[in-house]
Amino acid sequence: MLDVGADAHRSARKAETGPPLDFQSHLAALKARGLLLRVDRPINKDTELHPLVRWQFQGGLKEDQRRAFLFTNVIDSSGHRYDIPVAVGALAASPQIYAVGMGRPVEEIEASWTRAIASPIPPVLIDTPACQAVVITGEELRGSGQGLAGLPVPISTPGFDAAPYLTATLCVTRDPETGIQNTGTYRAALKAPDRLGVRMAARIGGAGGYLHWKKHNRRGEPMPCAIVIGCAPVAMFTGGMKLAVDLDEMAVAGALAGAPMRMAKAVTVDLNVPADAEIVVEGLVDSDLLEPEGPFGESHGHIALEDFNMSMRVTAITQRRSPVFASIISQVTPSESSVLKKVAMEPLFLAHLRQHLGIKEVRRVAMHEPLSNLRKVLFVQYAHGTPRTEIWRGLHGAATLLPDCGKVCIAVSEDIDPTNADAVFWSLAYRSKPTEDVHIAPHRSTGHGPKSGPREEDSAILIDATLKHSAPPLALPAREFMERARTIWQELELPALTPQAPWHGYSLGDWSATWDLYAQRAIAGQWPQNGEETLARRQAGLIPETPVREVEGQKK
Repeated sequence: MLDVGADAHRSARKAETGPPLDFQSHLAALKARGLLLRVDRPINKDTELHPLVRWQFQGGLKEDQRRAFLFTNVIDSSGHRYDIPVAVGALAASPQIYAVGMGRPVEEIEASWTRAIASPIPPVLIDTPACQAVVITGEELRGSGQGLAGLPVPISTPGFDAAPYLTATLCVTRDPETGIQNTGTYRAALKAPDRLGVRMAARIGGAGGYLHWKKHNRRGEPMPCAIVIGCAPVAMFTGGMKLAVDLDEMAVAGALAGAPMRMAKAVTVDLNVPADAEIVVEGLVDSDLLEPEGPFGESHGHIALEDFNMSMRVTAITQRRSPVFASIISQVTPSESSVLKKVAMEPLFLAHLRQHLGIKEVRRVAMHEPLSNLRKVLFVQYAHGTPRTEIWRGLHGAATLLPDCGKVCIAVSEDIDPTNADAVFWSLAYRSKPTEDVHIAPHRSTGHGPKSGPREEDSAILIDATLKHSAPPLALPAREFMERARTIWQELELPALTPQAPWHGYSLGDWSATWDLYAQRAIAGQWPQNGEETLARRQAGLIPETPVREVEGQKK
């Protein structure tokens, strides 16, 4: 269990020296930082567990209020109690939790991935892995309550999902031609105590596991597969990183960890698996016959209906002596699944624009997370004064980096917080002209989304909503006055504030020293002096709303 002394001490040491190298050490590190919530009351994995954790994403909590949950008293709808606890949200309920798994601050994650991909450290094999302390094979995999049915696998979307699903997975396969292993995060539905329905995405280019399956299909051979549930977060994070299919993800994980990942030979299939994993499900995927899989709540925000997907016969389940079962929250975003992608993919886009395309004026790339699942809507933030040619080059670069990302790309200036959709809409309303600042790019993949309706080509919309000329200041009190007022607010013990930019006024270039002087006089109670000066500037022969600069400027 989590509080075993040896694990706790080891976790404390690793928290100081780098990323945790197994899942329970990671849980201990989260607990030490106040990021783990333990639930000891009975919780039904089929009807209550995921909905309970879901509330921290749908209930208006801010990212830093989200926690990892550890359920120690898991039951099912029949009242059966499981001996294995379930952890949800422990990989990426928030960027802070992801950062604990990486063993470094959020702001250092981009550089860490870049270094690790460039300088992978090959894994090493060991003989007595913790993940094989208990081995279940043969008849122990079959029958009521045995095999997969003995694991506390939650139902992710109660009321719609057709089965409990493995979600926090690393699915290990091997290229039968090159021998290179690949790991990916794919869902797997419980079909029988010894059978899974596995979805390895057939996206553009193909997920690594799917490409391996195609090769086994041509050979007429079943595909060995090992599904890892719970291991070092740096290993788990590689599953969603879209690394090159000929790059061993465990070598990248080793570089993130600063030491070779410990691997072990699987018991019944010719694959290597993380030696310190919590649970490993080994089996053979049929390379010919597919079976219906789904419905299942997808990250694009709709229920995925039945598709023909892979069928895997389980040949062994191995585990630690006291494992923890890991699950992730996906479905409608924001979710744990979207945080896993967002923390790593936003730096990927920024590096592409700034380093590969050389657009140094790009300040930030933000992927819109709520409901739209990151991929569809991107905001690119630029420095003031960026040439329009560079703005458009960056928009096209963001829209074409990945085939399923960037259906809507909007450029904003650096005073606009790209994570604040209201600020982006304000920028669209006042800083863009649809006839000049909107471009429609045809012939685009539909990407990740529901399959209902016609399956046709899609298109993209690119919008330049940057500030193209100087403008008057934002109409809010200047920062110093808002900060003073906030101090008073807190002294009055009024409800806690969560400021969202813009929360104070600032200059946008169209302002003069005279108006600055008028504003200073006003707050000092000297406004009558302003009135005396404007009285002397009265003019005849004008109509109301005539800008002063158009008249007085002509006299200069």
